[in-house]
Amino acid sequence: MNLSQPNASSASARSPSIALDALQLREEHLPFTVRVVGTEEDLRKAIYIRHAAYSRHVPEFAASLVLPEEADRNPGSVVLLAESKVDGSPLGTMRIQTNQFAPLRLEESVPLPSWLAGLRLAEATRLGVTEDRAGRLVKTVLFKAFYLYCLHNGIDWMVITARAPLDRMYERLLFNDVHPGMGYVPIKHVGGMPHRVMCFDVAEAERNWRKAGHPLAGFMFDTLHPDLNVSARNGETSQAPAKARLGGTELVFS
Repeated sequence: MNLSQPNASSASARSPSIALDALQLREEHLPFTVRVVGTEEDLRKAIYIRHAAYSRHVPEFAASLVLPEEADRNPGSVVLLAESKVDGSPLGTMRIQTNQFAPLRLEESVPLPSWLAGLRLAEATRLGVTEDRAGRLVKTVLFKAFYLYCLHNGIDWMVITARAPLDRMYERLLFNDVHPGMGYVPIKHVGGMPHRVMCFDVAEAERNWRKAGHPLAGFMFDTLHPDLNVSARNGETSQAPAKARLGGTELVFS
C-alpha cells in the first residue's frame, strides 16, 4: 500500500451498509468481558493491570502509572477494561483517544503527514494484559475492540506507537509506518522511549486482511462476541453513528 497517496475519503463513505438480515456471523462467548470504563472502580482496575503490565517490561516508566492520568478522563478518550467473568479480576486494558477534541498525544512528538489532515484518527495507548495464559487472547480481543470502536465512531485511521519488539506484532496485524523509513523516534507520552508510529486503514481493514489470508480474519469479521461492548456511555464522542459494518453486515451498537 502506498501511504503517500491514500484515498482521503472517510471510513463511512468507503464502507457501504449492508442490510441487517444479511447477518451471517457465528457467535462466540469469551471467558471475560471487554467494555468501556464507566466508574472510578472500573478505572482503578484498569490502572492496576496497566501498572502491572508495564512493570514487567519498563519498570522505571511504570512507576509513573500508579494513578489515573489526565488523558484517561479527557473528552474524546475512553479506557477499555477486560474483566474475568469468574471473579471480576482485571485481565487487560487499553486507552483510545480520538482527535475530535484535541490532537493525538503522539503529535506532541511526531508531526503527522499532510494526507492525514482533516481525517478522523484514533490512537491506542497504555495497552496492558495479564501475564497468565489468557493474556494473548485478551490482547487480540482488545485489538478487535479498538477496531470496533473506530467503526462505531466513524474513524478513518487507527494510529499507534510501538516499541521493539511489539512493533512486529502490529506489522503482523498489517499496520504500516506513518512515515516510511523514519524508524524509531522518542515519544514523550511513553517516557521518551523510542517507538515506531504506525497506522491502519479502518475502511480497508477487512479487504486487506482477507486478501492477505490473515489467520485472524475469521475472528475479526465473521465472529460476533457478545462479551465485547464498545458503546461508550461516559466520554462518548458526540457524533458517533449508531451503526457500523463488520464482515459485510451492518451492526447496531446500543
